[in-house]
Amino acid sequence: MNIGFIGLGKMGAPMASNLVKAGHSVTGFDVAGVKVDGVADASSAADAARGKDVVITMLPNGDILRSVYAEIVPAGTAGSCFIDCSTVDVDSARAAHEMASKADLLSVDAPVSGGVGGATAGTLTFMAGGSEAAFAIAEPLFSIMGQKAVHCGPAGSGQAAKICNNMILGISMIGVCEAFVLADKLGLSRQSVFDVVSTSSGSCWSMNTYCPVPGIGPQSPADNAYKPGFAAELMLKDLGLAQDAAESVGAPTPMGAKAHALYRAFVDQGGKGRDFSAMIEKLANDPR
Repeated sequence: MNIGFIGLGKMGAPMASNLVKAGHSVTGFDVAGVKVDGVADASSAADAARGKDVVITMLPNGDILRSVYAEIVPAGTAGSCFIDCSTVDVDSARAAHEMASKADLLSVDAPVSGGVGGATAGTLTFMAGGSEAAFAIAEPLFSIMGQKAVHCGPAGSGQAAKICNNMILGISMIGVCEAFVLADKLGLSRQSVFDVVSTSSGSCWSMNTYCPVPGIGPQSPADNAYKPGFAAELMLKDLGLAQDAAESVGAPTPMGAKAHALYRAFVDQGGKGRDFSAMIEKLANDPR
């Protein structure tokens, strides 16, 4: 396919690179002037979108998504497919779909899970919203950039699924961090806690795969001074999106609200730029 890729940051750059390695022709644009080997440079977002079979965006927030779509939709070719892999609010995702539909473009909202490591390794999970026809075009590309793609429903459903997933992740990471802090104070070894919990009813991804203490379990950011695989400020953003969504539909999310408040405090108190699992250090140093 002839693909335009807009947003070549920490996630977008390796995703575009994997498409090139699979034999696709990719033209990219990033406001920061990022260059990716094998990706042709476009002079603007509209230039990257013009004449392409597929246009993929990976952008920071909903306002930027709306602004970029206002620029690239008029440059799109009728019948082509626009895939947005950003994590944004559901309303912005649906607004992007609406802009695309009015221009006779197919569209998919497809936020991802897996972080920078997953983007690099091509093991992301895509949560997709949009028509069956649009998903059918996007799915072969998802299989290159990731290991799983789930069609969650109509426009905006991908973002809704991502918000639910990351609310669970934020809550579970805090729970795992609290358990290790408690275990330390009770005199338990961290290894014994991992060995018990990872094979018992407390088992979860935050413990088994992304353990927040160094030297325990598989390699994780804890083993690299908490350099971010998934930055704390991004978790804060996603938990905020979950709270906005919960408020809009009247869903009770008391644990989600508490997790949002804890990550807000963590980011404000020096956690910005650190992995979200570094929450364990905040909890260990907080007075009872």
